[in-house]
Amino acid sequence: MTDRRDFLKISGLLASGTLVGFHPPTHLGTTRRFSLSTNTATLNSSPDFLDLIVKSGVNDVWLPYFLNGYWAYPMEDILKWKEKFNKKGVNVQILSVPLGHPGNSLGGAPDWECTPKHWPRGVDIDGNKYSGTSVHAVITEENISVIQQIGKSGFTGLFLDDDFRLARTPGKIGGCFCVEHQNKFLNKYGYGEKDWTELKQNIKNRELNSLTRNWINFNCDVLTGSFREQQASKPKVKLGIMVMYLGSEKAGIRLSDYKGSPMRVGELMFDDRSMTPVKSKTDELFSALFHRRFVAPDLAYSETTAYPANKLSAKNMAAKLHISTIADIRNTMMMSGLEPFPFTHWNTLAPAMKKAASIHQKTAGQKPHGPFKHYWGEASRMVGDDQPNSLFLASGIPFEVTDTPAADGWTFLSDFDRNDVGSQKMKSAGTIFIGRDVVEKKTKEIRYLAENLNDIYAFKHEIIPQLKGIPYVPEDKPVVCTWFPKIRSVLLWNLSETRESFTVCLDDHERHVNIEGLDAELVFF
Repeated sequence: MTDRRDFLKISGLLASGTLVGFHPPTHLGTTRRFSLSTNTATLNSSPDFLDLIVKSGVNDVWLPYFLNGYWAYPMEDILKWKEKFNKKGVNVQILSVPLGHPGNSLGGAPDWECTPKHWPRGVDIDGNKYSGTSVHAVITEENISVIQQIGKSGFTGLFLDDDFRLARTPGKIGGCFCVEHQNKFLNKYGYGEKDWTELKQNIKNRELNSLTRNWINFNCDVLTGSFREQQASKPKVKLGIMVMYLGSEKAGIRLSDYKGSPMRVGELMFDDRSMTPVKSKTDELFSALFHRRFVAPDLAYSETTAYPANKLSAKNMAAKLHISTIADIRNTMMMSGLEPFPFTHWNTLAPAMKKAASIHQKTAGQKPHGPFKHYWGEASRMVGDDQPNSLFLASGIPFEVTDTPAADGWTFLSDFDRNDVGSQKMKSAGTIFIGRDVVEKKTKEIRYLAENLNDIYAFKHEIIPQLKGIPYVPEDKPVVCTWFPKIRSVLLWNLSETRESFTVCLDDHERHVNIEGLDAELVFF
Protein backbone atom coordinates (compact mmCIF):
# COMPACT_ATOMS: atom_id res chain seq x y z
CA MET A 1 0.00 0.00 0.00
CA THR A 2 1.29 3.47 -0.89
CA ASP A 3 2.74 5.36 2.03
CA ARG A 4 2.08 8.99 2.94
CA ARG A 5 5.11 10.31 1.05
CA ASP A 6 4.01 8.67 -2.20
CA PHE A 7 0.53 10.07 -1.79
CA LEU A 8 1.82 13.61 -1.14
CA LYS A 9 4.05 13.33 -4.20
CA ILE A 10 1.10 12.36 -6.40
CA SER A 11 -1.02 15.12 -4.85
CA GLY A 12 1.68 17.64 -5.73
CA LEU A 13 1.67 16.47 -9.33
CA LEU A 14 -2.09 16.87 -9.34
CA ALA A 15 -1.83 20.45 -8.14
CA SER A 16 0.80 21.35 -10.74
CA GLY A 17 -1.07 19.63 -13.56
CA THR A 18 2.09 17.76 -14.62
CA LEU A 19 0.87 14.19 -14.18
CA VAL A 20 0.70 12.76 -17.69
CA GLY A 21 -2.72 11.91 -19.09
CA PHE A 22 -4.91 13.86 -16.67
CA HIS A 23 -8.14 14.82 -18.39
CA PRO A 24 -11.74 15.02 -17.23
CA PRO A 25 -13.62 11.76 -17.82
CA THR A 26 -15.59 13.18 -20.76
CA HIS A 27 -12.35 13.63 -22.70
CA LEU A 28 -11.75 9.88 -22.79
CA GLY A 29 -14.40 9.34 -25.45
CA THR A 30 -17.90 7.94 -25.53
CA THR A 31 -17.11 4.23 -25.95
CA ARG A 32 -14.88 3.22 -23.04
CA ARG A 33 -15.71 3.91 -19.40
CA PHE A 34 -13.48 3.35 -16.42
CA SER A 35 -14.70 2.22 -13.01
CA LEU A 36 -12.90 1.99 -9.69
CA SER A 37 -13.96 -0.02 -6.67
CA THR A 38 -12.87 1.73 -3.48
CA ASN A 39 -14.48 2.29 -0.07
CA THR A 40 -15.39 5.11 2.27
CA ALA A 41 -12.76 4.15 4.87
CA THR A 42 -10.00 4.68 2.28
CA LEU A 43 -11.58 7.93 1.09
CA ASN A 44 -11.94 9.21 4.66
CA SER A 45 -8.29 8.52 5.44
CA SER A 46 -7.01 9.96 2.13
CA PRO A 47 -9.49 12.70 1.13
CA ASP A 48 -7.26 13.95 -1.72
CA PHE A 49 -7.79 10.56 -3.35
CA LEU A 50 -11.01 11.96 -4.84
CA ASP A 51 -9.14 14.40 -7.09
CA LEU A 52 -6.63 11.73 -8.08
CA ILE A 53 -9.50 9.45 -9.15
CA VAL A 54 -11.31 12.18 -11.06
CA LYS A 55 -8.30 13.55 -12.89
CA SER A 56 -7.11 10.09 -13.87
CA GLY A 57 -10.22 9.68 -16.00
CA VAL A 58 -12.41 7.43 -13.85
CA ASN A 59 -16.08 7.69 -14.83
CA ASP A 60 -17.72 5.50 -12.19
CA VAL A 61 -16.90 4.69 -8.57
CA TRP A 62 -18.37 1.59 -6.90
CA LEU A 63 -18.56 1.60 -3.11
CA PRO A 64 -19.13 -1.53 -0.98
CA TYR A 65 -22.01 -1.58 1.46
CA PHE A 66 -22.78 -5.22 2.28
CA LEU A 67 -19.85 -7.68 2.40
CA ASN A 68 -19.93 -11.36 3.41
CA GLY A 69 -23.19 -10.80 5.30
CA TYR A 70 -21.91 -7.72 7.17
CA TRP A 71 -23.16 -4.15 6.75
CA ALA A 72 -19.65 -2.91 6.20
CA TYR A 73 -19.91 0.86 5.80
CA PRO A 74 -22.44 3.44 7.06
CA MET A 75 -24.85 4.62 4.39
CA GLU A 76 -24.36 8.21 5.64
CA ASP A 77 -20.68 8.00 4.66
CA ILE A 78 -21.52 6.49 1.29
CA LEU A 79 -24.04 9.25 0.54
CA LYS A 80 -21.53 11.91 1.61
CA TRP A 81 -18.94 10.64 -0.85
CA LYS A 82 -21.56 10.11 -3.55
CA GLU A 83 -22.37 13.82 -3.38
CA LYS A 84 -18.69 14.77 -3.60
CA PHE A 85 -18.06 12.54 -6.61
CA ASN A 86 -21.26 13.62 -8.35
CA LYS A 87 -20.15 17.26 -8.10
CA LYS A 88 -16.98 16.23 -9.99
CA GLY A 89 -18.99 14.48 -12.71
CA VAL A 90 -18.30 10.94 -11.47
CA ASN A 91 -21.15 8.47 -11.03
CA VAL A 92 -21.36 6.38 -7.83
CA GLN A 93 -22.99 2.96 -7.44
CA ILE A 94 -22.87 0.09 -4.94
CA LEU A 95 -21.32 -3.35 -4.86
CA SER A 96 -21.76 -6.21 -2.41
CA VAL A 97 -20.31 -9.63 -1.70
CA PRO A 98 -23.67 -11.40 -1.55
CA LEU A 99 -22.82 -15.03 -0.79
CA GLY A 100 -19.63 -14.80 1.20
CA HIS A 101 -16.33 -16.13 -0.12
CA PRO A 102 -14.32 -19.35 0.44
CA GLY A 103 -11.42 -17.25 1.79
CA ASN A 104 -10.60 -13.67 2.72
CA SER A 105 -10.47 -12.01 -0.70
CA LEU A 106 -10.90 -8.50 0.72
CA GLY A 107 -7.52 -7.77 2.30
CA GLY A 108 -7.27 -5.42 5.26
CA ALA A 109 -10.77 -6.45 6.31
CA PRO A 110 -11.98 -6.31 9.92
CA ASP A 111 -12.16 -9.59 11.79
CA TRP A 112 -15.05 -10.92 9.75
CA GLU A 113 -15.74 -14.52 9.00
CA CYS A 114 -16.12 -15.21 5.31
CA THR A 115 -19.71 -16.19 6.07
CA PRO A 116 -21.58 -14.78 9.10
CA LYS A 117 -22.75 -17.08 11.89
CA HIS A 118 -26.44 -16.68 11.06
CA TRP A 119 -25.96 -18.00 7.50
CA PRO A 120 -25.89 -21.75 6.81
CA ARG A 121 -22.50 -23.04 5.72
CA GLY A 122 -22.09 -24.78 2.42
CA VAL A 123 -21.26 -28.48 2.39
CA ASP A 124 -18.80 -29.94 -0.11
CA ILE A 125 -19.00 -33.27 -1.89
CA ASP A 126 -17.14 -35.01 0.97
CA GLY A 127 -19.42 -33.60 3.67
CA ASN A 128 -17.09 -30.84 4.88
CA LYS A 129 -18.56 -27.44 5.73
CA TYR A 130 -17.14 -24.34 4.05
CA SER A 131 -17.70 -20.59 3.87
CA GLY A 132 -19.31 -18.74 1.01
CA THR A 133 -20.60 -19.56 -2.48
CA SER A 134 -23.80 -21.31 -1.46
CA VAL A 135 -27.39 -20.09 -1.53
CA HIS A 136 -30.01 -20.64 1.15
CA ALA A 137 -33.29 -18.77 1.65
CA VAL A 138 -32.00 -16.61 4.51
CA ILE A 139 -29.09 -15.44 2.33
CA THR A 140 -31.34 -14.41 -0.54
CA GLU A 141 -33.70 -12.64 1.88
CA GLU A 142 -30.88 -10.61 3.41
CA ASN A 143 -29.59 -9.64 -0.03
CA ILE A 144 -33.10 -8.50 -0.96
CA SER A 145 -32.94 -6.10 1.96
CA VAL A 146 -29.68 -4.73 0.53
CA ILE A 147 -31.09 -3.92 -2.88
CA GLN A 148 -34.20 -2.38 -1.30
CA GLN A 149 -32.13 -0.14 0.97
CA ILE A 150 -29.81 1.13 -1.75
CA GLY A 151 -32.83 1.77 -3.97
CA LYS A 152 -34.38 3.93 -1.26
CA SER A 153 -31.06 5.80 -1.01
CA GLY A 154 -31.18 6.78 -4.69
CA PHE A 155 -28.76 4.28 -6.23
CA THR A 156 -29.61 2.61 -9.54
CA GLY A 157 -26.83 -0.02 -9.85
CA LEU A 158 -25.63 -2.91 -7.67
CA PHE A 159 -22.93 -5.44 -8.55
CA LEU A 160 -23.12 -8.85 -6.87
CA ASP A 161 -19.40 -9.17 -6.57
CA ASP A 162 -16.53 -11.55 -5.82
CA ASP A 163 -18.16 -13.80 -7.06
CA PHE A 164 -21.76 -14.72 -7.84
CA ARG A 165 -21.20 -18.47 -8.15
CA LEU A 166 -21.70 -21.85 -6.53
CA ALA A 167 -18.19 -23.26 -7.06
CA ARG A 168 -15.40 -22.43 -4.66
CA THR A 169 -12.64 -22.34 -7.30
CA PRO A 170 -12.37 -22.36 -11.11
CA GLY A 171 -12.64 -25.82 -12.62
CA LYS A 172 -14.83 -27.26 -9.84
CA ILE A 173 -18.26 -28.75 -10.45
CA GLY A 174 -20.04 -26.79 -7.76
CA GLY A 175 -23.16 -26.88 -5.68
CA CYS A 176 -23.98 -27.31 -2.00
CA PHE A 177 -24.27 -30.94 -0.90
CA CYS A 178 -26.12 -30.20 2.35
CA VAL A 179 -29.17 -32.28 3.32
CA GLU A 180 -31.55 -29.51 2.29
CA HIS A 181 -30.17 -29.23 -1.24
CA GLN A 182 -29.78 -33.00 -1.51
CA ASN A 183 -33.47 -33.57 -0.71
CA LYS A 184 -34.62 -30.82 -3.05
CA PHE A 185 -32.57 -32.28 -5.90
CA LEU A 186 -33.64 -35.90 -5.34
CA ASN A 187 -37.31 -34.94 -5.02
CA LYS A 188 -37.26 -32.74 -8.11
CA TYR A 189 -35.97 -35.49 -10.39
CA GLY A 190 -37.38 -38.54 -8.59
CA TYR A 191 -33.97 -39.90 -7.63
CA GLY A 192 -32.99 -41.98 -4.59
CA GLU A 193 -29.95 -42.49 -2.36
CA LYS A 194 -28.29 -44.77 -4.91
CA ASP A 195 -28.47 -42.00 -7.51
CA TRP A 196 -26.96 -39.54 -5.02
CA THR A 197 -23.97 -41.84 -4.51
CA GLU A 198 -23.61 -42.29 -8.27
CA LEU A 199 -23.83 -38.52 -8.82
CA LYS A 200 -20.92 -37.82 -6.48
CA GLN A 201 -18.80 -40.41 -8.30
CA ASN A 202 -19.74 -38.85 -11.66
CA ILE A 203 -18.66 -35.45 -10.39
CA LYS A 204 -15.33 -36.75 -9.15
CA ASN A 205 -14.78 -38.44 -12.54
CA ARG A 206 -16.05 -35.36 -14.44
CA GLU A 207 -18.48 -37.59 -16.31
CA LEU A 208 -21.26 -35.74 -18.13
CA ASN A 209 -24.41 -37.84 -18.29
CA SER A 210 -28.09 -37.14 -17.55
CA LEU A 211 -27.59 -37.39 -13.79
CA THR A 212 -24.68 -34.94 -13.75
CA ARG A 213 -26.44 -32.65 -16.18
CA ASN A 214 -29.51 -32.51 -13.95
CA TRP A 215 -27.36 -31.63 -10.93
CA ILE A 216 -25.70 -28.81 -12.87
CA ASN A 217 -29.05 -27.50 -14.11
CA PHE A 218 -30.46 -27.74 -10.59
CA ASN A 219 -27.67 -25.52 -9.27
CA CYS A 220 -28.07 -23.08 -12.14
CA ASP A 221 -31.77 -22.84 -11.24
CA VAL A 222 -30.84 -22.15 -7.60
CA LEU A 223 -28.43 -19.31 -8.44
CA THR A 224 -30.58 -17.79 -11.18
CA GLY A 225 -33.59 -18.00 -8.88
CA SER A 226 -31.80 -16.04 -6.17
CA PHE A 227 -30.74 -13.40 -8.70
CA ARG A 228 -34.26 -13.02 -10.08
CA GLU A 229 -35.80 -12.76 -6.61
CA GLN A 230 -33.39 -9.97 -5.76
CA GLN A 231 -33.91 -8.14 -9.05
CA ALA A 232 -37.71 -8.41 -8.81
CA SER A 233 -37.68 -6.86 -5.34
CA LYS A 234 -36.38 -3.54 -6.71
CA PRO A 235 -36.62 -3.46 -10.52
CA LYS A 236 -35.31 0.12 -10.77
CA VAL A 237 -31.94 -0.97 -9.37
CA LYS A 238 -29.99 -2.78 -12.10
CA LEU A 239 -28.28 -5.90 -10.76
CA GLY A 240 -25.01 -7.09 -12.24
CA ILE A 241 -22.94 -10.19 -11.54
CA MET A 242 -19.23 -10.86 -11.29
CA VAL A 243 -18.42 -14.27 -12.76
CA MET A 244 -15.31 -16.23 -11.93
CA TYR A 245 -12.54 -17.08 -14.39
CA LEU A 246 -14.20 -19.14 -17.15
CA GLY A 247 -17.31 -19.23 -14.94
CA SER A 248 -20.13 -21.25 -16.50
CA GLU A 249 -22.75 -23.90 -15.79
CA LYS A 250 -20.54 -26.11 -13.62
CA ALA A 251 -20.24 -23.16 -11.22
CA GLY A 252 -24.03 -22.67 -11.23
CA ILE A 253 -23.74 -19.81 -13.73
CA ARG A 254 -26.01 -20.40 -16.71
CA LEU A 255 -24.66 -17.39 -18.56
CA SER A 256 -27.58 -17.13 -20.96
CA ASP A 257 -29.85 -16.40 -17.94
CA TYR A 258 -28.10 -13.06 -17.41
CA LYS A 259 -28.38 -11.56 -20.87
CA GLY A 260 -29.47 -7.97 -20.44
CA SER A 261 -27.69 -7.68 -17.07
CA PRO A 262 -24.26 -6.15 -16.40
CA MET A 263 -21.55 -8.79 -16.15
CA ARG A 264 -17.96 -8.68 -14.96
CA VAL A 265 -16.09 -11.18 -17.11
CA GLY A 266 -13.84 -13.63 -15.32
CA GLU A 267 -10.09 -13.16 -14.90
CA LEU A 268 -7.55 -14.98 -12.73
CA MET A 269 -4.12 -13.30 -12.92
CA PHE A 270 -4.16 -10.88 -9.99
CA ASP A 271 -0.44 -10.56 -9.21
CA ASP A 272 2.80 -10.29 -11.19
CA ARG A 273 3.76 -13.90 -10.55
CA SER A 274 0.57 -15.22 -12.14
CA MET A 275 0.30 -12.54 -14.85
CA THR A 276 3.86 -12.66 -16.22
CA PRO A 277 3.82 -15.88 -18.33
CA VAL A 278 2.57 -15.47 -21.90
CA LYS A 279 0.18 -18.39 -21.35
CA SER A 280 -1.40 -16.53 -18.42
CA LYS A 281 -2.15 -13.56 -20.64
CA THR A 282 -3.73 -15.72 -23.34
CA ASP A 283 -5.75 -17.63 -20.71
CA GLU A 284 -7.02 -14.31 -19.36
CA LEU A 285 -7.97 -13.11 -22.83
CA PHE A 286 -9.58 -16.47 -23.60
CA SER A 287 -11.88 -16.18 -20.56
CA ALA A 288 -12.92 -12.63 -21.44
CA LEU A 289 -13.67 -13.59 -25.06
CA PHE A 290 -15.75 -16.57 -23.90
CA HIS A 291 -17.88 -14.50 -21.53
CA ARG A 292 -18.44 -11.82 -24.15
CA ARG A 293 -20.54 -14.37 -26.04
CA PHE A 294 -23.23 -13.81 -23.41
CA VAL A 295 -23.17 -10.09 -22.66
CA ALA A 296 -23.53 -6.98 -24.78
CA PRO A 297 -20.39 -4.81 -24.92
CA ASP A 298 -22.06 -1.87 -23.15
CA LEU A 299 -23.00 -4.17 -20.24
CA ALA A 300 -19.64 -5.93 -20.10
CA TYR A 301 -17.18 -5.02 -17.34
CA SER A 302 -13.64 -6.24 -16.86
CA GLU A 303 -12.28 -7.84 -13.71
CA THR A 304 -9.11 -5.72 -13.62
CA THR A 305 -8.02 -6.79 -10.17
CA ALA A 306 -4.80 -6.50 -8.18
CA TYR A 307 -4.66 -8.82 -5.18
CA PRO A 308 -3.00 -8.45 -2.79
CA ALA A 309 -3.24 -4.76 -3.56
CA ASN A 310 0.48 -4.13 -4.04
CA LYS A 311 1.34 -7.36 -5.87
CA LEU A 312 0.27 -6.43 -9.42
CA SER A 313 2.54 -3.84 -11.04
CA ALA A 314 1.16 -0.77 -12.75
CA LYS A 315 2.52 -2.06 -16.07
CA ASN A 316 0.67 -5.36 -15.76
CA MET A 317 -2.51 -3.61 -14.64
CA ALA A 318 -2.28 -1.34 -17.69
CA ALA A 319 -1.70 -4.42 -19.89
CA LYS A 320 -5.08 -5.77 -18.77
CA LEU A 321 -6.73 -2.75 -20.42
CA HIS A 322 -5.89 -4.27 -23.83
CA ILE A 323 -7.90 -7.40 -23.04
CA SER A 324 -10.99 -5.22 -22.73
CA THR A 325 -10.22 -3.44 -25.99
CA ILE A 326 -9.70 -6.67 -27.93
CA ALA A 327 -12.88 -8.23 -26.51
CA ASP A 328 -14.91 -4.99 -26.90
CA ILE A 329 -15.62 -4.79 -23.18
CA ARG A 330 -16.80 -1.20 -22.80
CA ASN A 331 -16.30 -0.89 -19.02
CA THR A 332 -13.03 -1.41 -17.16
CA MET A 333 -13.51 -2.11 -13.44
CA MET A 334 -10.33 -1.69 -11.38
CA MET A 335 -10.24 -3.05 -7.84
CA SER A 336 -7.89 -4.45 -5.19
CA GLY A 337 -9.98 -5.60 -2.24
CA LEU A 338 -10.40 -3.08 0.57
CA GLU A 339 -6.85 -1.73 0.31
CA PRO A 340 -6.09 0.60 -2.62
CA PHE A 341 -3.40 -0.42 -5.06
CA PRO A 342 -0.42 1.97 -4.81
CA PHE A 343 -1.41 5.54 -5.66
CA THR A 344 1.72 5.78 -7.83
CA HIS A 345 0.05 3.28 -10.21
CA TRP A 346 -2.10 6.14 -11.49
CA ASN A 347 0.96 7.75 -13.08
CA THR A 348 1.01 4.73 -15.45
CA LEU A 349 -2.71 4.04 -15.57
CA ALA A 350 -3.92 7.55 -16.48
CA PRO A 351 -2.13 7.74 -19.87
CA ALA A 352 -2.79 4.03 -20.51
CA MET A 353 -6.51 4.59 -19.95
CA LYS A 354 -6.49 7.53 -22.34
CA LYS A 355 -4.72 5.47 -25.03
CA ALA A 356 -7.00 2.46 -24.56
CA ALA A 357 -10.06 4.69 -24.89
CA SER A 358 -8.67 6.24 -28.07
CA ILE A 359 -8.05 2.85 -29.70
CA HIS A 360 -11.37 1.46 -28.49
CA GLN A 361 -13.22 4.40 -30.02
CA LYS A 362 -11.99 3.16 -33.42
CA THR A 363 -12.59 -0.57 -32.89
CA ALA A 364 -15.87 -0.61 -30.92
CA GLY A 365 -18.51 -2.79 -32.53
CA GLN A 366 -16.01 -4.58 -34.76
CA LYS A 367 -15.80 -8.37 -34.59
CA PRO A 368 -12.43 -10.12 -34.74
CA HIS A 369 -12.07 -12.29 -37.83
CA GLY A 370 -9.49 -14.93 -38.60
CA PRO A 371 -8.66 -18.54 -39.44
CA PHE A 372 -7.87 -19.54 -35.84
CA LYS A 373 -11.06 -20.24 -33.90
CA HIS A 374 -11.69 -19.59 -30.20
CA TYR A 375 -14.19 -22.19 -28.99
CA TRP A 376 -15.28 -23.27 -25.49
CA GLY A 377 -17.78 -26.10 -25.81
CA GLU A 378 -20.37 -27.84 -23.66
CA ALA A 379 -17.96 -30.34 -22.12
CA SER A 380 -15.65 -27.50 -21.04
CA ARG A 381 -18.52 -25.52 -19.58
CA MET A 382 -20.19 -28.45 -17.82
CA VAL A 383 -17.42 -30.67 -16.47
CA GLY A 384 -14.10 -29.28 -17.71
CA ASP A 385 -11.10 -28.33 -15.57
CA ASP A 386 -10.85 -24.77 -16.95
CA GLN A 387 -7.49 -25.32 -18.65
CA PRO A 388 -8.03 -23.71 -22.06
CA ASN A 389 -5.91 -24.43 -25.11
CA SER A 390 -5.26 -20.70 -25.48
CA LEU A 391 -1.66 -20.13 -26.53
CA PHE A 392 -2.64 -19.92 -30.21
CA LEU A 393 -3.81 -16.38 -29.38
CA ALA A 394 -0.12 -15.40 -29.10
CA SER A 395 0.79 -16.75 -32.55
CA GLY A 396 0.40 -13.57 -34.62
CA ILE A 397 -2.41 -15.20 -36.60
CA PRO A 398 -5.88 -13.57 -36.40
CA PHE A 399 -8.69 -15.36 -34.60
CA GLU A 400 -12.44 -15.23 -34.15
CA VAL A 401 -14.86 -16.46 -31.49
CA THR A 402 -17.36 -19.17 -32.40
CA ASP A 403 -20.39 -20.45 -30.47
CA THR A 404 -20.39 -23.76 -32.37
CA PRO A 405 -17.74 -25.61 -34.38
CA ALA A 406 -16.90 -23.51 -37.42
CA ALA A 407 -17.09 -24.39 -41.08
CA ASP A 408 -13.52 -23.34 -41.83
CA GLY A 409 -10.11 -22.63 -40.32
CA TRP A 410 -8.54 -24.30 -37.33
CA THR A 411 -10.39 -24.70 -34.00
CA PHE A 412 -8.28 -25.13 -30.88
CA LEU A 413 -9.93 -27.44 -28.35
CA SER A 414 -9.61 -28.01 -24.64
CA ASP A 415 -8.92 -31.58 -23.57
CA PHE A 416 -12.58 -32.08 -22.63
CA ASP A 417 -13.93 -30.77 -25.94
CA ARG A 418 -11.29 -32.84 -27.73
CA ASN A 419 -12.64 -35.94 -25.99
CA ASP A 420 -16.13 -35.08 -27.26
CA VAL A 421 -14.77 -35.26 -30.81
CA GLY A 422 -13.23 -38.62 -30.10
CA SER A 423 -16.52 -39.98 -28.78
CA GLN A 424 -18.45 -38.49 -31.75
CA LYS A 425 -20.45 -36.17 -29.45
CA MET A 426 -19.08 -33.21 -31.41
CA LYS A 427 -18.44 -33.08 -35.14
CA SER A 428 -16.74 -30.60 -37.41
CA ALA A 429 -18.75 -28.43 -39.79
CA GLY A 430 -15.61 -28.02 -41.89
CA THR A 431 -13.05 -26.69 -39.43
CA ILE A 432 -9.91 -28.64 -38.57
CA PHE A 433 -9.86 -29.47 -34.87
CA ILE A 434 -6.56 -28.87 -33.06
CA GLY A 435 -6.00 -30.76 -29.82
CA ARG A 436 -3.10 -30.66 -27.39
CA ASP A 437 -0.59 -33.43 -27.99
CA VAL A 438 -0.99 -34.98 -24.56
CA VAL A 439 -2.87 -38.21 -25.30
CA GLU A 440 -1.62 -41.64 -26.27
CA LYS A 441 -4.73 -42.62 -28.19
CA LYS A 442 -5.08 -40.34 -31.20
CA THR A 443 -8.32 -39.55 -33.05
CA LYS A 444 -8.19 -39.16 -36.82
CA GLU A 445 -10.58 -36.19 -36.75
CA ILE A 446 -8.05 -34.15 -34.74
CA ARG A 447 -4.69 -32.60 -35.59
CA TYR A 448 -2.47 -32.77 -32.52
CA LEU A 449 -0.20 -29.87 -31.63
CA ALA A 450 1.73 -29.34 -28.42
CA GLU A 451 0.76 -26.12 -26.65
CA ASN A 452 4.11 -24.38 -26.67
CA LEU A 453 5.25 -21.37 -28.66
CA ASN A 454 7.85 -23.19 -30.77
CA ASP A 455 5.32 -25.73 -32.08
CA ILE A 456 2.71 -23.04 -32.59
CA TYR A 457 5.17 -20.87 -34.54
CA ALA A 458 6.10 -23.85 -36.72
CA PHE A 459 2.42 -24.46 -37.41
CA LYS A 460 1.99 -20.77 -38.25
CA HIS A 461 4.66 -20.94 -40.97
CA GLU A 462 3.06 -24.10 -42.33
CA ILE A 463 -0.28 -22.36 -42.93
CA ILE A 464 0.92 -18.86 -43.94
CA PRO A 465 0.87 -19.76 -47.69
CA GLN A 466 -2.87 -20.45 -47.32
CA LEU A 467 -3.70 -17.02 -45.85
CA LYS A 468 -5.23 -14.99 -48.66
CA GLY A 469 -6.78 -11.67 -47.63
CA ILE A 470 -5.82 -12.29 -44.02
CA PRO A 471 -3.06 -10.37 -42.19
CA TYR A 472 -0.45 -12.08 -40.05
CA VAL A 473 2.78 -11.38 -38.16
CA PRO A 474 5.67 -13.41 -39.62
CA GLU A 475 8.05 -12.89 -36.68
CA ASP A 476 8.21 -15.59 -34.04
CA LYS A 477 7.38 -13.32 -31.12
CA PRO A 478 4.36 -13.59 -28.79
CA VAL A 479 1.77 -11.13 -30.06
CA VAL A 480 -2.02 -11.10 -30.25
CA CYS A 481 -3.08 -10.14 -33.78
CA THR A 482 -6.73 -9.04 -33.92
CA TRP A 483 -8.09 -8.39 -37.42
CA PHE A 484 -11.06 -6.09 -37.96
CA PRO A 485 -11.75 -6.45 -41.71
CA LYS A 486 -14.58 -3.90 -41.93
CA ILE A 487 -12.24 -1.08 -40.86
CA ARG A 488 -9.12 -2.67 -42.42
CA SER A 489 -7.29 -2.54 -39.10
CA VAL A 490 -5.12 -4.87 -37.04
CA LEU A 491 -4.77 -4.44 -33.29
CA LEU A 492 -1.46 -5.85 -32.06
CA TRP A 493 -0.88 -6.57 -28.37
CA ASN A 494 2.79 -7.18 -27.60
CA LEU A 495 2.94 -9.94 -24.96
CA SER A 496 6.67 -9.48 -24.33
CA GLU A 497 7.98 -7.41 -21.45
CA THR A 498 10.31 -5.54 -23.84
CA ARG A 499 9.85 -3.19 -26.79
CA GLU A 500 9.54 -5.23 -29.99
CA SER A 501 9.37 -4.60 -33.73
CA PHE A 502 6.66 -6.33 -35.72
CA THR A 503 5.76 -6.71 -39.39
CA VAL A 504 2.14 -7.12 -40.41
CA CYS A 505 1.67 -8.75 -43.82
CA LEU A 506 -1.56 -8.66 -45.81
CA ASP A 507 -1.20 -10.16 -49.29
CA ASP A 508 1.34 -7.85 -51.03
CA HIS A 509 1.27 -5.16 -48.35
CA GLU A 510 3.40 -4.76 -45.24
CA ARG A 511 3.27 -2.49 -42.22
CA HIS A 512 6.05 -2.12 -39.67
CA VAL A 513 5.44 -1.06 -36.09
CA ASN A 514 7.40 -0.81 -32.85
CA ILE A 515 5.42 -1.57 -29.68
CA GLU A 516 6.50 -1.08 -26.09
CA GLY A 517 6.46 -4.07 -23.75
CA LEU A 518 2.89 -5.23 -22.96
CA ASP A 519 1.46 -2.32 -24.98
CA ALA A 520 -0.83 -2.36 -28.02
CA GLU A 521 -1.03 -0.45 -31.30
CA LEU A 522 -3.61 -0.20 -34.08
CA VAL A 523 -2.28 -0.76 -37.61
CA PHE A 524 -4.31 0.36 -40.65
CA PHE A 525 -4.34 -1.06 -44.20
